[in-house]
Amino acid sequence: MSSAHNHVTTTVSFDEALTRYDPVIGLEVHVELGTASKMFCACSTEFGAPPNTQVCPVCLALPGAMPVINAKAVESIIRMGLALHCSIATWCRMARKNYFYPDMPKNFQISQYDEPICTDGWLDVLVPNEDGSTELVRVEIERVHLEEDTGKLTHAGGATGRIHGADYSLVDYNRAGIPLVEIVTKPITGTAALAPAVAKAYVAELRDIMRDLGVSDVKMEEGSLRCDANLSLNIPGDAWGTRTETKNVNSLRSVERAVRSEIERQAAVLDKGGVIRQETRHFHEDTGVTTPGRSKEEAEDYRYFPEPDLVPIAPDPAWVEKLRASIPQQPSLRRAGLATAWGISAFDMESLVNAGVLALVEAAVADGVAPDTARKWWAGELLRQANDRGVPPQELAVTGADILRVDELIATGALNDQLARQVFDGVLLGEGSVDDVVAARGLGVVTDETELLAAIDQALADQPEVAEKIRAGKIAAAGAIVGGVMKATRGRADASRVRELILSRCEVSG
Repeated sequence: MSSAHNHVTTTVSFDEALTRYDPVIGLEVHVELGTASKMFCACSTEFGAPPNTQVCPVCLALPGAMPVINAKAVESIIRMGLALHCSIATWCRMARKNYFYPDMPKNFQISQYDEPICTDGWLDVLVPNEDGSTELVRVEIERVHLEEDTGKLTHAGGATGRIHGADYSLVDYNRAGIPLVEIVTKPITGTAALAPAVAKAYVAELRDIMRDLGVSDVKMEEGSLRCDANLSLNIPGDAWGTRTETKNVNSLRSVERAVRSEIERQAAVLDKGGVIRQETRHFHEDTGVTTPGRSKEEAEDYRYFPEPDLVPIAPDPAWVEKLRASIPQQPSLRRAGLATAWGISAFDMESLVNAGVLALVEAAVADGVAPDTARKWWAGELLRQANDRGVPPQELAVTGADILRVDELIATGALNDQLARQVFDGVLLGEGSVDDVVAARGLGVVTDETELLAAIDQALADQPEVAEKIRAGKIAAAGAIVGGVMKATRGRADASRVRELILSRCEVSG
């Protein structure tokens, strides 16, 4: 078959592709652990340091340097394996994976081969359907193993930032040796049109689990969580097709788009009688398509053998059981429980997660704030304040007690929502407690009807033509007078009471 078909860029529509082919996906997720030091040495793992300033003889593989395993990394991967329902090995070894690439100072990577520390797990994920319902999909996990990250290559002088066309390459070894965990799924079948959504939901759930466990900051934009997405297509009932591996996809949206794009591309190749090459591919954020990388049709011989400079890992089963007791509830299950307790929909819960305020709402509820009230303020005014300041909402100096006090003042009629927004503004500017801000800014609701009537009379006098309309029975016109009174009282009046008084003043009934 002509190789021209291998690089075909035409696609068929996603829906059409699924009328002829079944997708099989597999996901390999790399998680950089958030340990203070590297996997085999004491160098710092802090992100963003100047190039090659966080290196030592061990992670630069200088002659005679000996690695020592990071105990915290071993604890972290065991906790990850337990959260993913894996079996934990009682004895396993690190292995040398031999290959040459300039971002690997040793010319081999210390990894795990035939003896991974965690095996045979699973993760249930809730996948949204187009109709708003959700479907529970079980993703089976083949292995979770420990290795070291490589350095970072920067290809300079070219237009694409890739090695092809670059004038030269720079290497930063700060990342080399950072503890890295690889989570590999078994082939995921039977998902049909949900395949891209399953991939996205699985990576999102993994990210949430790792964050809850505190083992990684899982910032995809900084590379501390990366996904390789494998995909093949086959005619229903036939053997699985040849798979491609889209490398280093670094956002949840891109995971979904990369799987979708490959389904559309592979279907077009197969429709034309072409052959899918087993290869790595690169996903392009700007165009939403993948392009060929390295051929993997020849199996690479990494000459794995047990790492001679490290002792085996043999976690005490009693210690593993102790770690098991510390594993938090799976995030999606916890969220579903909260949604039920708070009486909100899965969509509303997703909105809180996407806005980054779920933990803040939860903390406010724990402080005694009603769930609806906590949601109202954190997903509304306080989120706006955070966005205006260019900071994450977690950095706002507003407590559950502040929200509770504002809500009490609203309930007694001393504040309204408009004034409450000014109160939060004052609290955030460091003007003191809720009560301090109310007193200092004079923000209480005007309850003195003498004062209100004076403001109403002034507003009616300022807009005589509106006053005439109201007296003629056009009570909708009262809104303009209400607005004038609210402006005169700096929002401190009760709008519904002001309206009643205006109609009374104009001798019409509402």
